[in-house]
Amino acid sequence: MSHLPPFLRDLNPSQQAAVTAPDGPILVLAGPGSGKTRVLTYRIAYLLTVRRVSPFHILAVTFTNKAAEEMRSRLEALFGERAAELTLGTFHAICARFLRREAAFLGLNPQFVIYDEEDQLEAIRQALRDLNLDEKRYRPGALRAAISRAKNEFIRPEDYPIRTYFDEIVARVYSRYEERLRAADALDFDDLLLRAVELFENHPEVSARYQERYRHILVDEFQDTNTVQYLLLRQLTSRHRNLFCVGDEDQSIYGWRGADFRNVIRFREHFPDARIIILEENYRSTQTILEAAQSVIRFNTERYNEKRLVAARGPGSPIMVYEAFDEEDEATFVVRRVQELMETRGVRPQEIAVMYRTNAQSRALEEAFVRAGLPYRLVGGVRFYQRREIKDLLSYLRLVLNPHDDLSLVRVLNVPPRGIGPATLSKLTALAQRQKASLFTAIEQATGGAAGISLSQKIRHALADFVGRVRAWQAVRDEVSVAELLRRIIDEIGYAEYLESLEEQDREIGGRRWDNVLELLRVAAPYRPGAFEDPLAAFLGEAALISDVDTLRDDVEAPILLTLHAAKGLEFAVVFITGLEEGLLPHSRSMDEPAALEEERRLFYVGMTRAKDLLVLTYAFRRYDEIRTPSRFLREIPKELLTGATPRSRRERKTAALQETPVVPPSSLRFRPGTRVHHPRFGEGLVLESRWVGSDEEVVVMFEEVGLKRLLAGFASLKILPDPARPSS
Repeated sequence: MSHLPPFLRDLNPSQQAAVTAPDGPILVLAGPGSGKTRVLTYRIAYLLTVRRVSPFHILAVTFTNKAAEEMRSRLEALFGERAAELTLGTFHAICARFLRREAAFLGLNPQFVIYDEEDQLEAIRQALRDLNLDEKRYRPGALRAAISRAKNEFIRPEDYPIRTYFDEIVARVYSRYEERLRAADALDFDDLLLRAVELFENHPEVSARYQERYRHILVDEFQDTNTVQYLLLRQLTSRHRNLFCVGDEDQSIYGWRGADFRNVIRFREHFPDARIIILEENYRSTQTILEAAQSVIRFNTERYNEKRLVAARGPGSPIMVYEAFDEEDEATFVVRRVQELMETRGVRPQEIAVMYRTNAQSRALEEAFVRAGLPYRLVGGVRFYQRREIKDLLSYLRLVLNPHDDLSLVRVLNVPPRGIGPATLSKLTALAQRQKASLFTAIEQATGGAAGISLSQKIRHALADFVGRVRAWQAVRDEVSVAELLRRIIDEIGYAEYLESLEEQDREIGGRRWDNVLELLRVAAPYRPGAFEDPLAAFLGEAALISDVDTLRDDVEAPILLTLHAAKGLEFAVVFITGLEEGLLPHSRSMDEPAALEEERRLFYVGMTRAKDLLVLTYAFRRYDEIRTPSRFLREIPKELLTGATPRSRRERKTAALQETPVVPPSSLRFRPGTRVHHPRFGEGLVLESRWVGSDEEVVVMFEEVGLKRLLAGFASLKILPDPARPSS
């Protein structure tokens, strides 16, 4: 090994084999905690030093900005400023750069704005209003998901298949939504990928240029690529075929948003000469945690290969299991255990994570932390870039980049207040529709007096001032950093004074808002002329594509509450996974679909393998007024690896409860089979079965809206309804 560069000598044999592999397609199957980020980083370092590849010819793709920044910081530590010449980022961010650079080939405005999820939902709401459709009946979230699926299958609005009435609504909204995006010179997340594929498919000369430039392409989290991303990779690597992918099909958990772990299999089909390297040595978790996780994942049938993870750290503590009575008891246990870990075992609070399957589960946990006076961080709450003051200032910047962005204009036209109310906005919107123009163009026409709409002198002056400021900011945007431009906007519109006026209404919130503005200025500081082709476009692109995990800081001393999906790529000394019950984890939506059930198992596997030292698993006897059954995943873990309450079946728990209390005669049952009942959350239903469990009556009800539920009558607030077949007296 003495012939290896010094930075490669601390790699294990499998890692070395991956890093030093010859040219050609390479698939690295990396188990959790096996050092895949190190392998990717060192592969780039190896190409730069030993193989003498120019950084100009290397493209590295990650799935989060946080991962990209981690990789960039490691490379900068090794190579200094030379690392800046690499193309490194997420699929969406890199495609956005391609599209701005080659916009003319697609008839795009290179200053297009990127609509984030909230922008997309608002554009869909506007499309619904345009079509006189009720958004309460046709949920924007469901429509956005349907449109996203269509785009990822390359289905245009005019080709959208109509099988149901809802499909017809989707097709109409999709068409109007696209019209709004085009009018605003905007692209959504799916467009960034689709238009890049379209660029390379329809313009061979552009495709050839990028194929020649990127002679080595490296991809992180390959199992999470979707069909469009995989097609893009094949387009870019068709000439040199140097595709280096790192992934693990056992950690594929984003099927609901199009990710397809079967791309791992397709890789072998498309590249039959590919070199396959498996990383099995784990540097994160104890052997106990790994054995438990592997015992669970072996129940999945759709796996590429069996990885035998071996811990470099030894056996470790057994996995703790706790059976709570309900969600409040579960939350109290978690908080007490967190306090104990910090006080008696010296665990740093930021090294503790509490995970759950759905965001709704955080309520009881948050309340327990508050009652205990214990600070916590919530991932997935109001994201930094979605906060009111941040969205305001980003909207101003987006108008500077592209004044035809109607969503941004509507947001800030009267922020701070300029006396421009709904009536004026309605007139301007009608003018824009008549002229088939953007709102900004309509305002310019109205202030010039050529539009033929009635506006007071005061409002006309306010609109002219607004337009003049935007044009003035546009004139200097290429000469100053984004932070300097932002300071100018804040000063000229009096935004600090505006926040002070809000602070008078709520002093605590007002102060936090100004702190957020200062943080935005800090984040914007590196985006300056010379550092980026277009600093403003680069900054806004990054802000639109940021995720919850990207903003997670390591220097805040508080435990973290987050969903299992958000935990991907993170690691903690101690991990709690709560709500391990049938219908929750695995989720009820997966019960009748084997592929979905296997993804739920992979989700649990990902959560388990985030833990370094201690893993705690909890479930409740009762949750949301329903009797629960322990998750099948708990029963898949060997009992000798567990300590605490061993998961019991529902029958075992009922038997135990009956043995502890007097048997109540069936004649005393209140809810008999055939009784119609009403539940405040589930609506009307029919009792199918009822029996005493302990001192309470367990009722099985078939509800009209939500299906079968098993409830404890003492907690469920069931109301008996009159029998419609029985005549009233």
